Amino acid sequence: MRWAFSAVALIVLFLAGLLFLRLWFLQMVEGEELRERSEHNRLRLQDLPPWRGMILDRNGQVLVANRPSYDLVVVMEDVTDIPLLAQRLGKILHLEAKNVQTQLESARNAGLGQVRVKGDLSWEEMALVETFQLELPGTLIQVQPKREYRQKGRACHILGYLGEITESQLKSGRFPNYKMGDALGKCGIEAAQEKYLRGQRGYRRIEVDAYGRELGQLDRQFPTPGANIILTLDSRLQQEAEECLAGKAGAIVALDPRSGAILAMASSPIYSPEAFERGLTPYEWQTLSNRKDHPLENRVIKGQYPPGSTFKIVMAVAGLEEKVINPKTTFECTGVLPLGQHEFHCWRKGGHGTTNVYRALVESCDIFFYQLGRRLGIERIAKWSKFFGLGAPTGLHLDREMPGLVASPSWKLARFRQPWREGDTFSVAIGQGYNLATPLQMAQVVAAIANGGRIYQPHLVEKVESPAGEVISQPGQVIKSQMHISPANLALVRKALRGVVHDEGGTGKASQVPNLEVAGKTGTSQVVTLEREKREKEKRGKALAQFQNHAWFVAYAPVEAPEIAVAVLVEHGGGGGAVAAPLAGRFLTAYFPDKAKKEEDKKETPGAEQDPETSDSSPDSPPE
Repeated sequence: MRWAFSAVALIVLFLAGLLFLRLWFLQMVEGEELRERSEHNRLRLQDLPPWRGMILDRNGQVLVANRPSYDLVVVMEDVTDIPLLAQRLGKILHLEAKNVQTQLESARNAGLGQVRVKGDLSWEEMALVETFQLELPGTLIQVQPKREYRQKGRACHILGYLGEITESQLKSGRFPNYKMGDALGKCGIEAAQEKYLRGQRGYRRIEVDAYGRELGQLDRQFPTPGANIILTLDSRLQQEAEECLAGKAGAIVALDPRSGAILAMASSPIYSPEAFERGLTPYEWQTLSNRKDHPLENRVIKGQYPPGSTFKIVMAVAGLEEKVINPKTTFECTGVLPLGQHEFHCWRKGGHGTTNVYRALVESCDIFFYQLGRRLGIERIAKWSKFFGLGAPTGLHLDREMPGLVASPSWKLARFRQPWREGDTFSVAIGQGYNLATPLQMAQVVAAIANGGRIYQPHLVEKVESPAGEVISQPGQVIKSQMHISPANLALVRKALRGVVHDEGGTGKASQVPNLEVAGKTGTSQVVTLEREKREKEKRGKALAQFQNHAWFVAYAPVEAPEIAVAVLVEHGGGGGAVAAPLAGRFLTAYFPDKAKKEEDKKETPGAEQDPETSDSSPDSPPE
C-alpha cells in the first residue's frame, strides 16, 4: 500500500509540476502576446464603409443612388474548422461547400482578416444565419451600401459601374484609404469622379464573446457620405437618343455650342450596370466582353470612323480661308474624275454639272471636293483639321478617349513606309481614306461653325455638391482655341448647311423639324471599297450587313441662335440622308417640343395650310 501511495503521490507531483511550468510559460513567456490576443478577441473594430454620393442630371433627377445590402462576412481568426464551416454555410445559403472552403482557405493563406462569402442576403437567409449563429463561429452580417441605378441601363456608358479594388491598385499608392473588398469606379463618371463620390469610412468598436457574437458597442465614428455629382445631361434627351438607336449599333451626342456642355451621349448597344453591381460570373464576363457588337464600348468617344462627307465642312472652311477658292469658284462635275489609271466617282452617277462651294455642300458633290483637295494639298487639309480639334482627344474627362486620326505624308511614311499620293488626298478630301474621327469630335466641328469658331472642351459635370448642398467644385466652360474665320466665309458655310436641310436638292431634308430652321451635313463613309463590295455581292448573291456604309449626320439649331449641336452615327446603316438625318430630326423635335406642338395645333386648326417644305409629297432625299 505504501508503495502504491508513493507512486500516486509522485505522479500527482509530476503533473502539478507540469501544470506549474505551463502556467509559468503562458504568463512569463507568452503573456504579452496572449494578452493582446485576448483583448482583440474581446474587442473588435468593425468597418463602416461610406455611402457614395448620388449622380443627378441637370434637372435634379436622380440617376444613381444607394441601397443597403446585407452581406455575410467571415472573420478568419474566429474560424477553427474551415471545412465544417464551409459545409454548414453551403447548406444554409445554398452554395457549393467546396467553393466556400476554397474561398476561406485562400483568404487565410493571403492573411486577410475577413472575407465576404455572400452579398445581398435575403431576409430568410439572414434569419437562418442568426438562428444558427452558435454553429457558425466567425460569421457576422454587415450592412454595405450598394449602387442603385434608377434608369435601368440608361446612360450606362456615361455613368459607368463599380468593381472591387485589385491588389495591384492597392499597391500602386493611388488609393491610400482603400482596402481589399472596397468598391471603386471602373469606368464612366463612377471612375472619373471617384475622389468626390467615395466619402470617408467610419468604424464601430464592439465587444464580442468567444463565438464572435456582439455583446455591445463601445464607441463609433460615423462615415462621411460622398459628394453628389450634378451632370450637364438631360435625362429626357438621353432617353430619346437611346430610343433612336434601339436595335442599331451607333452613337448620338448632343452638346451646347455656347459652352461645350454635353446634353446627351448615347452609345448602342447598351449593357446593364446592375449586373456588375450584382457581380458577374467568369462566364458572364467572357460572354459580355467577347460579344461582336461590343456593348461595353462607348462609341461616342472610343469609336473611330471615317467622317465621310461631314468632313466637307472642314474642307469648305479651309478652301475659303486659304483663298484657293471663293464663293464664285466652280468645278465641273460629270460624275467621274480620272487620276492616272484610277477613277474617282461622285455619289451622283450623272454628276452635278457646274458647281460652286454652296451647291457642293448642299448636294454633297464629291468631284468639287476632290478638286478642292488637289488645290489645298494634304498639309493644309491636315492643318485645318487640327484647328477644328480633329486628331486629338477633345479633353472630356471620361475614360480613355480615342484621338481619331489626321493623316499626313509623314504619318503615312512612318506607318506604311510609303510616299503620299494625290489619290490619298482625294480620299481624305471627302472624309474617306485614312482620316478617322469620333462622333464627339464631329459634334465639336459642327458646334464650332454654330458658335463662330470657338472650340470648347466638352464637359459632363455641371457641379459637385456636398451632402449638405454646398458647391465643392464647378468646372464651367473652357475655351480650348478660337479659329479665325472671316465673317463672310463663316456666313457662307452656315447658309450652305442650312440649305442641306431646307433647299430642294439638299441631302439632309429628312432632318427637318416643323417651325425650326436646322443646319446640318450628311455623310456616308465607306466600310469597304466599291470593288470589294461588288465582288462580295456577286459571290453571295445579296448585300451583306457588314458591307453597308456608316451613316452620319451632324447638325445645329436654331440657325440664327444655335442652342444645340448634334452628331448621329449609325454603323452599317447605309446613307446618311436616309438613315442618320431622320434620327437627328426626331432628336431635335424632342429638344424643341414646343415647335412640334405648334405644328400639331396648326394641323388641328380648320383651313390651316401645310408648309410645302415639310409636306410628305416632297421628293425623296438623295442617297447621301
